[in-house]
Amino acid sequence: MTTVFLSGSRRLSRTNELIQEWIKNIVDQGYRIIVGDANGADKALQKFLAEIHYPQVVVFCSGQNCRNNIGHWETRQITVDTHLKGREFYTQKDKAMAAEADYGFVLWDGKSAGSISNVFELLKRNKKAVVYFAPEKRFFTVSSLNDANMLLEKCDIEAFDSIKKKIKLASVSSEVQKSAQASLF
Repeated sequence: MTTVFLSGSRRLSRTNELIQEWIKNIVDQGYRIIVGDANGADKALQKFLAEIHYPQVVVFCSGQNCRNNIGHWETRQITVDTHLKGREFYTQKDKAMAAEADYGFVLWDGKSAGSISNVFELLKRNKKAVVYFAPEKRFFTVSSLNDANMLLEKCDIEAFDSIKKKIKLASVSSEVQKSAQASLF
């Protein structure tokens, strides 16, 4: 069964009609959905999935407790080193979700390092993501490093510099490139 990794920026706390239509397309296909437990986009996506009573959802959580599981779905606790804090603690969950998914659907505010990092995690595994770029209210398919870079160019310079540092963009880009080259053989 096809599995879709839903994620997004914590600043995006609601779904609009465009996002809901995209989710309905996923639901109409009967795909399995995996989603995180964070406030913001994860919670908003969970809320919509609960409203439409979609049962094929698994909520991924870092550590022992889920922060949000609105639909009381199955949960998957990802074991994380308790010494990790903040972004690094939750990144382990996101990496597990990217590994399990066939593709991703990401709601991105153009500023969140975590959300764009999920896109790169999928690309490292030769998987694509559909990104809803909130500032333009548009969807972009990201299936290559070039696509990701074109999306990053839409960020303001401050956001870009912050993302570049937080996700170690040069290193991540190199990993994606190596993965893409390896898939050719």
